[in-house]
Amino acid sequence: MDITRIGPDDWQSFREVRLASLWEAPDAFGSRHADWVDAPVEQWRRRLTTVPLTLLARDAGGVVGVASGQPVGRDEVELISMWVAPAARGLGAARALIDAVVDWARAQDRSTFLMVRSDNARARVAYERAGFVDVGVPDGWPADEPPENRMELRR
Repeated sequence: MDITRIGPDDWQSFREVRLASLWEAPDAFGSRHADWVDAPVEQWRRRLTTVPLTLLARDAGGVVGVASGQPVGRDEVELISMWVAPAARGLGAARALIDAVVDWARAQDRSTFLMVRSDNARARVAYERAGFVDVGVPDGWPADEPPENRMELRR
């Protein structure tokens, strides 16, 4: 499994995996496939500029996963936009992506957290195996939104 950091010039590779993730797991993300499918090049490049860390997981068959890291405040990095293609699940891509985001955060003396849909049991187990602890749905979570649990790295 190869983990590669990408930037604005890699927008086409990011577009391919991001659209696949939004199509395959529409409930896992705040963004929607329809919001991105016809997005102009500038929008794709901007996403890879405003979010400072985006990583792709590749195996012999091509890109199989994606994850990003977004600084929050002075002390934290949020792991966002995590997805692994169904055919690559259970083969180490998720752990490799998670570890790369965590390493990036640590290099900046930041802790790592993430938000995951409460009903996404498979993802929550993967994060727990990587050392994240579920601290529950944040107080004040909107009643009209599907609940998401905050998970924090505790290793």
